[in-house]
Amino acid sequence: MSDSSGTDDPEPLEPGPAGPLFVPVRPGPAGCPTGWTARFFRTPLGDRTAVGFTSAHRLAATLGDGQSWIRLSEPALRALGMPLGVTALTVDPQLTAQAPGRADAPAAGARRRSPYPRSGTTAATRCGR
Repeated sequence: MSDSSGTDDPEPLEPGPAGPLFVPVRPGPAGCPTGWTARFFRTPLGDRTAVGFTSAHRLAATLGDGQSWIRLSEPALRALGMPLGVTALTVDPQLTAQAPGRADAPAAGARRRSPYPRSGTTAATRCGR
């Protein structure tokens, strides 16, 4: 005979709240290092989504070693997206795509010289990272 207490077990595939996430950021409008802004991305269908990673290693593997990040809880990340209408949260995305090129960009494989000298200083290093 089985004991049925009347309580429902949670659905095993139903996502639970994530722990503190590694959230990609960029320098905010106040400049760096005084303010950071969470980066929001788009799903393959074009909807905006907040993105968080469960480890710094996973973030670096997807977005590169130079990507700045902060630690946020899932509710805090969702709260940042709400005023912007971002309700989706993607944890540990595996695939990323390059941003679409501009209409005046050279054709694939063509090289165009930049009018600016090359420099080893990037925005991330200027911000002390």
